[in-house]
Amino acid sequence: MVPGNSILYVSVDSAEEFGGTDEDLNVAFPVEYLNSLNVTRMPPHDLKLKVGVVVMLMHNLNQTLGLCNGTRMIVTKCLKFCVECEVICGSFVGTKHFIPRMELFPSDTKMPFKLVRKQIPLQVRYAMTINKSQGQSLDTVSLYLPSQFLRMDNTMLLLVG
Repeated sequence: MVPGNSILYVSVDSAEEFGGTDEDLNVAFPVEYLNSLNVTRMPPHDLKLKVGVVVMLMHNLNQTLGLCNGTRMIVTKCLKFCVECEVICGSFVGTKHFIPRMELFPSDTKMPFKLVRKQIPLQVRYAMTINKSQGQSLDTVSLYLPSQFLRMDNTMLLLVG
């Protein structure tokens, strides 16, 4: 819904540390299959970004500059191999950084191989979990309470804070 043209960043996926030969690996896990995997804490294969989109950093890049896992930023420029972003929360608000493509791999997976995804470590995120918001000072907070949080008599639980 953000105006402007979207830029598609496509990952380069590969599989490593498989018990068989390289030929067995390519037959068992073709690139199309690797591209279709959506692994938690990893960016998607097809990452669509626009200037003005709110994103969250998915990897620690430089903690001294505030580029940590969970940092929320807004995209200010989409380049060919990297994205320029401005930090929108925390003590580094307003600083701009270039976020490059990098090789990422999940550490806690039950896959029989090691998935290596070369992609920009960003995900489009307008909302975050309670765990990701810990330690942040926020001016406005919205709370989504689906129907399972309603009491039996249909009165909503009120949270006072």
